[in-house]
Amino acid sequence: MPELPEVETTRRGIAPAIQGRPIQQVIVRQPRLRWPVPESLSELLKGQSIRSVDRRAKYLLLNTEQGTLIVHLGMSGSLRILPAGQAHGKHDHVDLIFTDRTLLRFNDPRRFGAVLWTAEPVFGHPLLKDLGPEPLSPDFDGALLHARAQNRKTPIKSFIMDSHVVVGVGNIYANEALFRAGILPTRHAGQISRARYQRLAECIRLVLEEAIRQGGTTLRDFVNEAGRPGYFQQQLKVYGRGGLPCPVCGETLTEVRLSGRSTVFCKQCQR
Repeated sequence: MPELPEVETTRRGIAPAIQGRPIQQVIVRQPRLRWPVPESLSELLKGQSIRSVDRRAKYLLLNTEQGTLIVHLGMSGSLRILPAGQAHGKHDHVDLIFTDRTLLRFNDPRRFGAVLWTAEPVFGHPLLKDLGPEPLSPDFDGALLHARAQNRKTPIKSFIMDSHVVVGVGNIYANEALFRAGILPTRHAGQISRARYQRLAECIRLVLEEAIRQGGTTLRDFVNEAGRPGYFQQQLKVYGRGGLPCPVCGETLTEVRLSGRSTVFCKQCQR
């Protein structure tokens, strides 16, 4: 599933190709995605220009003069920049064609993604209004995590994956950040000191920034706007390495299921 680094990689890739460009045509081949694509999307967008391409959590926000197109990549979605006229495939569900003949194509084999529209202030949208802070923003730090963790018995890994606490820390990156911070993923969130939360916040930021620089993580079928995979998988220290030696101490890495998700840690390095 595309996580924050993959979505941010996509945002940075498509923005230069579509910002400031008027939309000539919208083609919707498959309106039945996670939520129905608005029937009037073509009429709403035709002639409008993309003012900016932003991201909130794992949502891409294509802002125009009259509203915002909200795109979620779901489990298997991707956005590609292509020349207009490029033949479409079975899972190419929505095309935005610009007046300079640039084509932005939404592909989603599993159809868990979304293409929605709002003419209202976008950060008040039901999908966005209750989200936690961005982990790459100045507002995110250990003090914030520590304050929100008070009296919480939730495992720390589940806590940092809660989008109401902080957005964008998916399973892969939670495993990696906790390993770097030396925190056992099963430890109760309310048992961790403010100093250790500060270290964890720094590690979350570092892991996500490194993943963005590598273009994301390719474990199944993520590709960026040019159809290329991400390479952060080559930098993973623990995720997917259960039963192998810890890269720091050599202890065998333990793998368990926590809240239904694969969780890998080192009993020696994490406490």
